[in-house]
Amino acid sequence: MATPKHILVINGPNLNLLGSRERQHYGSDTLPAIESRLVAQAKQAGARLAAFQSNSEAELVERIQQAGREKVDFIIINPAAYTHTSVAMRDALAAVGIPFVEVHVSNVFAREPFRHQSYFSDLAVGIISGLGAKGYELALAFALQYSKRS
Repeated sequence: MATPKHILVINGPNLNLLGSRERQHYGSDTLPAIESRLVAQAKQAGARLAAFQSNSEAELVERIQQAGREKVDFIIINPAAYTHTSVAMRDALAAVGIPFVEVHVSNVFAREPFRHQSYFSDLAVGIISGLGAKGYELALAFALQYSKRS
């Protein structure tokens, strides 16, 4: 299987607060610490990894569209609260056609009922939920071995 050369990690609203917000759901890892581990993991595998976080839906849509122009091979996305509301981000992901894994730090299915619905899951290659920051590393390991099926 071919190794993707360019992987993009996208994080939605409030994930910049990881490490300080609701630790019972999100743990104590900070987003910069998670991203640093992912960059090292990708580099060791000979891949390039870029990371982007925004609290703005418009900026997230723009970044997804930019990924299409950049020929990103794979996206790891934690849409956060936009998981349950953003048709715009869903449409952007469908438009660029880049395979992606949806990641959630907390187990969304063990939380409030509104968190059980995702606008992304049916488009995703896979979903990782409830494994904490480790979910990002597992998603990256998958992305590194993923090969588009013709």
